[in-house]
Amino acid sequence: MILNKIVIVCTLLLFFQSCNSNDGTVNCVPITTVNVTINPNLPLYSNLNNPGGWVYVGGVTAGTRGLIVVRTAYGYKAYDRNAPHICPSDKTTLYVKNDISIVCDQDNSEWILLTGQPTKVANRAPRTYQVIVNTNGTILITN
Repeated sequence: MILNKIVIVCTLLLFFQSCNSNDGTVNCVPITTVNVTINPNLPLYSNLNNPGGWVYVGGVTAGTRGLIVVRTAYGYKAYDRNAPHICPSDKTTLYVKNDISIVCDQDNSEWILLTGQPTKVANRAPRTYQVIVNTNGTILITN
């Protein structure tokens, strides 16, 4: 009897653990190669020259739907534009609203732009990528 309970508990734990990937996003959010270099001195990226400034970055190696790159008081953050908590669909591409939030139209989830902290509906932060500022001032975003 006790052995049956242990088996059931272990099975449930494995089931719930398998619903999430290692970075906290749901399994169905694709994992892709991210390898982008941007130059904040170019006019296209000039918003990144001040804390709170942000840009969308696209391209073949910028994830499946692109990135949101934001300048914080301490450096830069790069978020994947796939909603981290639900499977991708037409309305799950994240976007910046009012220069302070990241939003998902599918379920009206919101996150704080500067930190990625969820504030409404979602229970996890967007997938983030490593950001390295090179000695020449360019920004490398990679996974």
